[in-house]
Parts: sequence; structure tokens; C-alpha cells
Amino acid sequence: MVLTDNNFIFRLKGVLDFSCQFDSFNEAHTRSSISKAFQVLRSRISSESLVFIVCNSPILLWPNKSFHSTLDSLREDTPCRDVQQHIEVEDGARKSSKKRDKKDTGPVVVNLKLLMEVTEAGNSAALSLCRVMKKQRCVTVPLCMDCVIGAGGCDALGSVCAGLVAALHAQLSDMEETLLKYKKETTFPLPQPFHFQLPESDRLLTIIYPAGVSDDQLLSVREELHRKHCLLADRPYFRRSNAFHFPGEPYKDGYLRNPHTHLTAPSIDDAKLYVVRGVYSYHHYMQDRVDDNGWGCAYRSLQTICSWFLQQGYTERSVPTHKQIQQALVDVGDKEPSFVGSRQWIGSIEVQAVLNQLLGVNSKILFVSRGSELTSKGRELANHFQTEGTPIMVGGGVLAHTILGVAWSETSGQIRFLILDPHYTGGEDLQSITDKGWCGWKGPEFWDQNAYYNLCLPQTPKII
Repeated sequence: MVLTDNNFIFRLKGVLDFSCQFDSFNEAHTRSSISKAFQVLRSRISSESLVFIVCNSPILLWPNKSFHSTLDSLREDTPCRDVQQHIEVEDGARKSSKKRDKKDTGPVVVNLKLLMEVTEAGNSAALSLCRVMKKQRCVTVPLCMDCVIGAGGCDALGSVCAGLVAALHAQLSDMEETLLKYKKETTFPLPQPFHFQLPESDRLLTIIYPAGVSDDQLLSVREELHRKHCLLADRPYFRRSNAFHFPGEPYKDGYLRNPHTHLTAPSIDDAKLYVVRGVYSYHHYMQDRVDDNGWGCAYRSLQTICSWFLQQGYTERSVPTHKQIQQALVDVGDKEPSFVGSRQWIGSIEVQAVLNQLLGVNSKILFVSRGSELTSKGRELANHFQTEGTPIMVGGGVLAHTILGVAWSETSGQIRFLILDPHYTGGEDLQSITDKGWCGWKGPEFWDQNAYYNLCLPQTPKII
């Protein structure tokens, strides 16, 4: 599915019940039964009983019934953008027409539900019964369908619906292939769809992975995907954690993601922006019911870095707690056992050790004897964000911050630092965080000019 020059994503979700009966001791019969069951599902989504419901609207569409709609104003040749005016969003107890934020330049997501119309038997043939003397197994599996297509606002609604029907057929075929490949004698892995955005493009690619099979076990599948799409084997693109996050869809853990994307870049002549690549979570004081105000800033910066490695697919390990960080330092011999559970602060050297111990990530340390010298490190920082793209932890005295990027002019040497401040103690209020500078662009005066600083620059492993 390609989104280039398209400003809409139509996303269709629903459940189809897969059911088949087979002889456990006959592999050929099992495979045949599975294929026949999928053919039944393909027949269902080709029937006139297929219904699409546009979420939060009165719109029902029958794509296979000469394009029938519950609204007379929506016809097969209607521009698909006209659907948006009928969608309502909940705003507390009040409903309002869905309006797009002027700052939002991403595609509009139109969510649809997949249902099947309940019909009477009519003049269909009478039921027939057959008696099977062999011992057989019956398997019923819910298939969670999740299809996406991109569309321009002027594209006909009929063609969009036809594209979604085609996407359903393609997804069923991919699910059949996955189930046949990964099934075992006693288990049928649930096929699950994931959407991935290819690098340097707006294209979304849907991949079916079997539930219960780890990312490590799917290495050969990812290697083939990298070859097919001409991607270097130096970073993950197709792990589950790399899946595309749809605009407007909340994150379940409650942490804010990438607050820096809501900032206006500083105005510096001839300056270029060099910023963190990918997605991270903002970790700061007082989260997770831990009162670390005054001592936990480096822990929070480390958590932000760990969240980056998790969400880029370099690790499946969850973001470590304060105690897990402390235990890791004890395990590597850096601290005494009494350190665990204490309120002692850590610095960039400890952050380096924990990243290596828990994630297997190496880091470079950049030493700066005076804060005033940070202004001369533009080239090193710009190169880091170009090549590695990871957040940087910087510690000076008893304070720690996270550097997310720099705006740097190679000709004049002028520089601004994109800072994520872990000392914030409030709730997850994006506007307050950006307006009050807890995430913001800072000048050279932000640093204590006479204090020394150590910067921990995490390096990305060359894995897929």
C-alpha cells in the first residue's frame, strides 16, 4: 500500500471466524482442509453480505452490492474525502464534527469496521449430512483482519472500497500461508497483521506474523524482507516494535512520545538540523509512582534511551526500573549490594555500563572539561545524530539531561541544543511540557559554563 501524494488512510478492522475439521494423522488432508476453510472466508468477503461501517458515523457501505450506502449522498463516484464530514468525535460529553488540527500535516485516518450481514437461507439447497467414521480434530480460530490503503481526497469512494476488498483477499492469502508454514501437530498459531512504513518513503507494508513465535525466530523472514525491499542489514525495520503507529491512536503505557516534534526549529543562518531518529518515550521525575525528585534525573534519561532501543526493535527488554538499573550496576561490580534501593544518583559512566549490561549496547563517552566548550562540539554531535540517531545522556555535577538533537551551522559555529529535561514533575501534558521548555531548544547559556560534562553517546548494534 502506497501513501505517496495521498492524504487519507482507510483502515479496515474486523474478525473472521476460521474453522476447519481435519484428520490429525494425514498431513495432506490437513493442508487441504485449511485451504478449503480459507476459500470459504474468501467467498464470504466476495459476497453481497459484506458490510463496512465507518466508525463514529451513520455510514454503512455494501461494497459488493453495486456499492450500496445508507446515505444517499455517498455514491460510488463520490470523492472519498466527503466521508470525513459525517464522522463525529467524542469530546467529553459533547460530540462535534471531526476537524483536523492545522498543525497536523500527516494523513487523515478513516477507521472502518468489517461486518457480515445476517441473511436468511432463502431458496438455498437443503442441508446434507455425512457421517465420518475416523477420529478428527476441529479447530476454530478468530482471524483479526487489519487492512489499510492510502487514498487521495479526490479518489472515488467506490475505488477505495474495492481496494479494501482486494486487501482483505490478499491478507487472507498471507494468513493461510503463515498458518500452513508454522502450524504444528497440536497447535495452530494465530496469524497477526502488522503494518510497517518503509524508510525514506510513505509506503506502508503489511506483514503477517504468527503469534507465539518470537522476533528472534523470525530472523530469516526479516532477512528476506530486507533483500526484497533493498534495505541494508544494519538496523531493524520489520520487528513487531517497528510497526507503524497510526495518527491519533493512543499509546497504552501512557508515556508521551517524541514531544520535540511539536516544537518550532530555531532560526540560525546556514544551520542544519540533526535530530534523534525514530520514536522514544519521555521519562521524567515522579513517574511510575516513584518519588525520585532530586536524585533520579540520570535514571530517567537512561529510561528514555532504553525506550528508544525498545521502540526501534533493537531489544525486546522492557524499560528498566530504578531498582533494575541499580541491580545491573551491582552485577557488573560497579556498586555494592547496598546500592540497590538507595536514592544515590548516577552519571554517564554508569549509564554506559547499564546499557551494555542490560541491552548489550556499547556507548562512546565524550568528556568536556567546561560547559562553555559544548558549543565547539557541534560537528561531533551532528555526526552522532546522522549516523546513530540515538538520544544522548549528558551529566554535569549532579544534573542530567537528554540531548535529542542540535541545530548547527558549520560556517559560523552557532549551535542550539534540543533538550529533553527529566526534572519535570508534572503530568503528561504535552502543551505544558513544550510551552514551559521542559522539551525545547536551548542556547549555549543553558550549560553551566564552568562545570565539566560527560556525554554518553549510545551506539546502534548492526542487527535486523
